[in-house]
Amino acid sequence: MEDNIGSWLRCHVQFQLLKMKITMSFRLYISLFVPISEKLEICRNVLRKVVGDPFEILKVVDTLQRLCIDYYFQEEIETILRRQYVAYVAHGDCGHELHEAALRFRLLRQQGYYVPADIFENFKDEDGNFKNELSEDINGLMALYEASHLSIEGEDILDQAGIFSEQLLNAWKRHLDYNHVKVVGNTLGHPYHKSVARFMAKNFFGDYPSTNGWFNGLQQLAKIDFNVVQSMHQKEITKISKWWRDLGLAEKLKFSRNQPLKWYICSMVSLIDPDLSDERVELTKPISLVYVIDDIFDVYGKLEELTLFTEAVNKWDFAALEPLPECMKICFKALYDTTNEISHWIWQKHGWNPIESIRMSWASLCNAFLVEAQWFASGKSPKSEEYLKNAVVSSGVHVVLVHTFFLLGQRITEQTEDLVDLMPGIISFPATILRLWDDLGSARDESQDGHDGSYIECYMKEHQGASIQEARQKVADMISDAWKRLNKECLSPTPFPATFTKASLNIARMVPLLYNYDDNQGLPTLEEHVKSVLFESLSL
Repeated sequence: MEDNIGSWLRCHVQFQLLKMKITMSFRLYISLFVPISEKLEICRNVLRKVVGDPFEILKVVDTLQRLCIDYYFQEEIETILRRQYVAYVAHGDCGHELHEAALRFRLLRQQGYYVPADIFENFKDEDGNFKNELSEDINGLMALYEASHLSIEGEDILDQAGIFSEQLLNAWKRHLDYNHVKVVGNTLGHPYHKSVARFMAKNFFGDYPSTNGWFNGLQQLAKIDFNVVQSMHQKEITKISKWWRDLGLAEKLKFSRNQPLKWYICSMVSLIDPDLSDERVELTKPISLVYVIDDIFDVYGKLEELTLFTEAVNKWDFAALEPLPECMKICFKALYDTTNEISHWIWQKHGWNPIESIRMSWASLCNAFLVEAQWFASGKSPKSEEYLKNAVVSSGVHVVLVHTFFLLGQRITEQTEDLVDLMPGIISFPATILRLWDDLGSARDESQDGHDGSYIECYMKEHQGASIQEARQKVADMISDAWKRLNKECLSPTPFPATFTKASLNIARMVPLLYNYDDNQGLPTLEEHVKSVLFESLSL
């Protein structure tokens, strides 16, 4: 199978250019180390200067996050937002101007602070509609639209706010100049809370001209940081490429996908903090094996063979593999060895051996794959609810986030380990979003010939007379509902660390890019983002 993330990576000449670029990038890293220190101090001075202006400091925090340099200032940002939340609790409002109120609401909720949505009642008229004069406030409407994506179940006012702001912003696009149309279009097409920030950062450089004196300083730091982080990601890609080549599965399992770059992108997006370089490399390994095992179930194995393979994974025992084809034995050995190696890595770094939890997650995944194979072999279609319950597991998200939790090494206790094993909402909701997005798509992943059903197919068989449009709308509504539930899971208090909840959110944010196929079964949007972030440096 070819790598669908771009033919430019498969070419030998471009691979040589990549190796040259990596060497140059690390020279760049050395030469830019001092400028980064200088720019960091400039940016900290910005934070000190505007800290007395509650609205201005919120705009600085928003800019730091959009430029993907907020990880330098985590303590400062937490202090700023905690103070803003305390002030909100004391005074009971988030501001009298729509832009300020909506921005404060979004930033506080993103940080895990619960602010009730009824603060937006202040912007409604006596008839319960948003006030007409708000239609002239473009910045306020964009902030309101962004805030609406932080909704949780039962917050009808935020649903109303999203519709209201979207309609007015689309109307405004007909009367704005080119640059402002791009800004509004990016807001509508890529709301911050549901987008991959690093993929959108370049847009923020060019599309958001600012009159604020502090913006240029932050932008200069972000450009330097972008290039340094890019060189780090390139180094990680070489590590993954070597691991995948040495593993030998691409040579021995010709039927399976061969996409190490795509698998690495998933870990890069999930663990966005540049400090987590080793963790990204390690996480790419189980992501790779999820795809390989999926292909064994989906396009290769017979039901009897898949049953024995699943038994071997459940028992974690080579003996059950004896009658199976060589490729299944090779795959199991790769799974066995990789799991042991990652578990040892985690034990060495964090003092906790997670092998039992990791083994259980692989067993659950294979059990779910086997159920789908049995459904297909029998020719019977499950009820839509039964299909989705199993499909949430077969999405592979549980396996990925179990590894993520232990790789991060924060708040690991027997209680949180048990909770992760049981697939709590912080895991099941992004898995639901992934599976439903996959089923909503019209193209089959990489033109695979496997058969694993879809929610839409099950729903239409279960609801005779329902149209394809009705079924698709049902799925879209379920995705929206899963996002609301995921938003709630991220609010404090939560038993999980912020880095883990962010990883969960990032998986959900990545999903539309993974299933946005064109007519040629390609992923042009993802390809363009990958090319931009990994191989096109910014001029300083």
